[in-house]
Amino acid sequence: MELQNRVKELRARFNLTQEMLALQVGVTRQTIASIEKGDYTPSLLLALRICEVFHSKMEDIFWLRESGLK
Repeated sequence: MELQNRVKELRARFNLTQEMLALQVGVTRQTIASIEKGDYTPSLLLALRICEVFHSKMEDIFWLRESGLK
């Protein structure tokens, strides 16, 4: 399973740069970039902080997708 997300889409909708979002949730810009690309799975605490910034529920931003590999 792969964790998918809408962070980049929501960040654009809220007119936030990666740096601005990173400052709000307490991580580096590189961490936000990695989350957006799917290269990094955020901790539960970080995911919740991101949800707070976007005033959204977890499942509206993050979801699991079957990878197809077994």
